[in-house]
Amino acid sequence: MFPSLVLCRLGRSLAIATFTVALYTSAALAQTNVTEADFPEAPAAQQTSSSSASQSTQQAPADQSSQRLPNTTKPAAQTSDEVLRREEKQRILGVVPNFNTVDSADNVPPLTPKQKFHLMYKSSIDPFVFVADGFVAGLGQAQDSNPGFGQGAQGYFKRFGAAYADTADGNLWGNAILPLLFKEDPRYFRMGTGTFKHRFLYAASTTVWCRRDNGTWGPNYANVLGNFVSGAISNAYYPAEDRGVEQTLTGALTVTAEGTIGAEFIEFWPDISRRLFKKHPTTP
Repeated sequence: MFPSLVLCRLGRSLAIATFTVALYTSAALAQTNVTEADFPEAPAAQQTSSSSASQSTQQAPADQSSQRLPNTTKPAAQTSDEVLRREEKQRILGVVPNFNTVDSADNVPPLTPKQKFHLMYKSSIDPFVFVADGFVAGLGQAQDSNPGFGQGAQGYFKRFGAAYADTADGNLWGNAILPLLFKEDPRYFRMGTGTFKHRFLYAASTTVWCRRDNGTWGPNYANVLGNFVSGAISNAYYPAEDRGVEQTLTGALTVTAEGTIGAEFIEFWPDISRRLFKKHPTTP
């Protein structure tokens, strides 16, 4: 049987998932109420303009097209600051922050140490984090998880503080300090293309296998060790009955497994979103 600390963390993940799915469902229902009036009418045929355009094309000098040179201009390389600014605007349904995701097809530069801490800071102070942790604290109070926290307003704020401390510790160690020490990139590089099996296995592997600052791939020390470090720190603020080596080890392994579910969701969310919010305009 799992210790109560692990049950709390499992409940926290399930609560956030439930809270997020509720947002997705409400948005999906709103998007499905699309009427024919939402789509513009078919444009009238403009035969005169199209025929005149074709005539002018035929009358163009032949030697003019032969003098045109192909466009060999290459797009400017992206800087890490440009990529980071774009990441900070990424949200699922405009609400859930998705700051740590980039497209693996893009040749994005590595983050500097300062940018790693900046991304960690933005992910820790986003309003959605406080709302989600507040929801988790309320659910934990209703289920009387971690009974050492007690009940009432005092018990609620203790649970809220513990939930937010778990989030902040995980971000600090897993997305900033350890990635800096091991020279790892804390972001998720979304594949986006390929077979379902290939993408599913790739997303699952990123929990223990990650991209490094030099562009190579290797063991994801920051993520795995970060879960153990934050689990050990949690012994300082959880009740006495929820502390200990066994709770720390079991909790860290549980959080690592939960990271796999999160990676799968991030990988396939754009595909799910396209199906949920797909509009079917009427044929003109």
